[in-house]
Amino acid sequence: MQELYPLKFQPIYKEKIWGGNKIVKRFGRKNTSSEKIGESWELSAVEGDDSIVTNGYLEGNSLSELVEIYMGDIVGDKVYEKFGDEFPLLIKFIEANDKLSLQVHPNDEVAIERHHSYGKTEMWFVLDNEPDAELIYGFRAKTSKEEFRKALETNTFEKLLNIEKTQAEDVFYIPAGKLHALGRGLLVVEIQQTSDVTYRVSDWGRTDQNGKERELHIDLALDVIDYSAETTGKVPYKKK
Repeated sequence: MQELYPLKFQPIYKEKIWGGNKIVKRFGRKNTSSEKIGESWELSAVEGDDSIVTNGYLEGNSLSELVEIYMGDIVGDKVYEKFGDEFPLLIKFIEANDKLSLQVHPNDEVAIERHHSYGKTEMWFVLDNEPDAELIYGFRAKTSKEEFRKALETNTFEKLLNIEKTQAEDVFYIPAGKLHALGRGLLVVEIQQTSDVTYRVSDWGRTDQNGKERELHIDLALDVIDYSAETTGKVPYKKK
């Protein structure tokens, strides 16, 4: 078996109703002309969206194939022992040219039972933000499933949400069950579990070019939301 070397992968672009062109411009991407790129998946083994090597003798191979062939040599022996041939992380850039939908992700136990998939715990590193950019992270005060359902039905739920101001190099940890949404004017790196299971609670009344609203998953979401209060979602850290 030939030795591994520094690998480059083809980005996987995702057009989103809230996307823009900052990812394309900031990173000099030339393989897309879209003005609505919301996400660029930089490293992914999600089924149907497997990252492909673009350099060296492994060019054309997928990330999943590499893990199957090189096993612990590419992910580490402990990681391979736990996850086998499944690469456990999805790494992406996200640009919020408009605020994202209010959403939540289930934990592993629920996701495996409902979707035969891992759940999603994630973190954000803020690369750039416009003045007064903010995001939603949990609730201002402890609430309940019944109170939040009623607030959704009466469209008064926004007063319950915890709003965080952001600046470049902020880090946020978003465990499964935490209600959240990126606000307008943010460019972040997201590192998450390999999962694409998302429960959308509100899309702020937006419609697509055909006048159709995106699907909501309120009943599924209400079962997994953490209704405790948050004072902040920021994670303190020091540069080395």
